[in-house]
This record gives sequence, C-alpha cells and structure tokens, in this order.
Amino acid sequence: MADIKQPVSSQPQSTVPMQVGGNRNAKNCPIGPDGKRDWSFGLFNCFARCGLCCLSMWCPCVVYSKNRQRMHNLQAQGTPLVGDGDTFDAHCCIYCVLGDCSWVLQIRTREDIRERYSIRGDAIGDCVASWCCRPCALTQERREIELEENSF
Repeated sequence: MADIKQPVSSQPQSTVPMQVGGNRNAKNCPIGPDGKRDWSFGLFNCFARCGLCCLSMWCPCVVYSKNRQRMHNLQAQGTPLVGDGDTFDAHCCIYCVLGDCSWVLQIRTREDIRERYSIRGDAIGDCVASWCCRPCALTQERREIELEENSF
C-alpha cells in the first residue's frame, strides 16, 4: 500500500532569533536611525563610581588591562570574565612603560567597545577622551562592559 501524503496547508512560522551572550544595551538607550546609541553613562559621570575613578586616576594601567581582559573574554568566550583576572599582565606593563603616551593604547580599546555596543563616536572623539580625560574614559569603558557582564 502506498503512503498518502497530506497537502501542506500552512506556512512555517517565524521563530524568535537566538541572542548570544548578554544584553549589549542593558539600559535600553535609544537607538538612532543609524543603528547607533549613546554611551550608557556620560564621560563625566565617572564620579558616580568614586573608587573606580580613583583607581583609574592613580593606576590607569590596572584598569586598562582589566578592561582589555574583560572585553577579550566577552568576545572570545561570550561570557563574563570569571574572577577579577590578572592584575599585572603584559598590557598593564606596556601601558606603564609608555608613561604619558599610554593613552594611545586606550584609543583602540575604546573603539572596540564602541563597535561591540554600537555606540556613536569616531576615532577623533576616542583620541580626545583618552588623552584629555583618561580616568573618566577608563571608568566609562569599564561601566559599559560591566552592564553586559551583569546581564548574564
């Protein structure tokens, strides 16, 4: 006896796309027509996290290094960094060796953060923020990363 196939009477339904990782816009900042948004925290809102701001002021190499470690882990593993990471690694040492020119390293990390979270900005803005307001920029970057980490 032959199998009788029933005719298809409906179309497949759409499914909700899978979202990998944490929420990259945890504060639900408005997204513009260009698909970009503003930073979740203003550059001078760094004083709301006084301890982190002070660490960024007196030990920027440590904050820079930890920001890089956290971003790398989110990009490579899709999960937050377990523990606090290494305090002194190669990035921290290079940042220290460069001294007053170390802000140049921060530009690339800031750009990576803007790209990951679809934040408005450009290389000139990254350069100015990193050079003129290093502690505030490092604090702003850390807080943006923490928002995604806390959404897991």
